[in-house]
Amino acid sequence: MGITAAQVKELRERTGSGMMECKKMLVETGGDIDAAIEMMRKSGMAKADKKAGRVAAEGIIVFRTSEDGKSGAIVEVNSETDFVAKGDGFTGFADQVADTIVASRPADIEALLAGAMVGSEASVNETRLALIAKIGENINVRRFANYNSDVGIVGGYLHGVRIGVIVELEGGDATLARDVAMHIAASKPLAVSADDVSADVLDKEKAIFSAQAAESGKPPEIVEKMVGGRIRKYLAEITLEGQSFVKDPDTTVGQLLEKNGAKVIRFERLEVGEGIEKVEEDFAAEVMAQVKGS
Repeated sequence: MGITAAQVKELRERTGSGMMECKKMLVETGGDIDAAIEMMRKSGMAKADKKAGRVAAEGIIVFRTSEDGKSGAIVEVNSETDFVAKGDGFTGFADQVADTIVASRPADIEALLAGAMVGSEASVNETRLALIAKIGENINVRRFANYNSDVGIVGGYLHGVRIGVIVELEGGDATLARDVAMHIAASKPLAVSADDVSADVLDKEKAIFSAQAAESGKPPEIVEKMVGGRIRKYLAEITLEGQSFVKDPDTTVGQLLEKNGAKVIRFERLEVGEGIEKVEEDFAAEVMAQVKGS
């Protein structure tokens, strides 16, 4: 039987696949669109499995919060190239994943991937694999943070699409939460306060500062004061409360919080691709290799 243009058009609209692939599948299934979709899904999933091991270090950060400001989520979704990360299909998937996290509050990545995507009968992972098959690149939901507050508010800040912060405040309001999150995005604190810095980290820094101060040749009591001063400076640099507020350098974040009767319970800062070892490709060498092999 002949395959009509209308059949090809319908299959393309339902799958997002190319015209030639749609026509080929319709020919193989005798014009049965549902059977063609099933074949394309099976073929696509097989291709997706092969792509799943490829490095995905590009992507976007998405932040979502509930209407009452009591819940929020931030998630990093990765692709192989920046081009794909800007596409509507990819960004739509990432938005849907963030909405799913807020709605279902999964315990970890495994639970998120296994659970149903909000607004769909398919799981998050099934939706991911279908997107890989359609786009032709590995797509990875890498990490997320999901906060639910009983004592205050959950807010956040996105710097473009590559850096995002989620923060939980006790007291304060959405504006303060956003300002604090913006500061965290810019200044990268390692902890909320000095009390949250581990003793091991402090001991290591103290040993380094002590060795440096000892070289000055000053008396032990002076060396001790020098080390104490350097430790205080170090803590001010790495803790949120000790840092100078980016919007008002004359005020520390700790002073800002105290002025507003607020306290930071926790925060998470995500940056696209941090910690992922990217594969550096030499395009010229790749072309030459193909020429020599032809």
